[in-house]
Amino acid sequence: MEIILVISLILLLVLGALFVIPRSNNNGKGKEVQSRNSGMTSRSYTKKEVSTHNTRKDCWIIIKDKVYNVTPYVEEHPGGDEILNNAGGDSTEGFLGPQHGPRVFDIIEDFCIGKLND
Repeated sequence: MEIILVISLILLLVLGALFVIPRSNNNGKGKEVQSRNSGMTSRSYTKKEVSTHNTRKDCWIIIKDKVYNVTPYVEEHPGGDEILNNAGGDSTEGFLGPQHGPRVFDIIEDFCIGKLND
């Protein structure tokens, strides 16, 4: 009985780690830059590079000079296709509107793939 309990706990720890460890969906090309805050490597993208990711199946947006790959979130977006209005472009104005609660500012960071290179 103790063996089953130990195996169950190990299995739960492994499954829990799968949900905690972040996955990277960064398929874009760009110049690598060192992030000031975290010490992690990120990329920088031009507006032209971002503009090519403008469909439901490949959706990048710019918010406050950061680039986000929101493709996995498009179908879950509570506002429906509104997220596609600025696909491949700057969504700062729409994102900062009153329709978004404070929690969205934490959620969006999970989709950040780099910075905008002007």
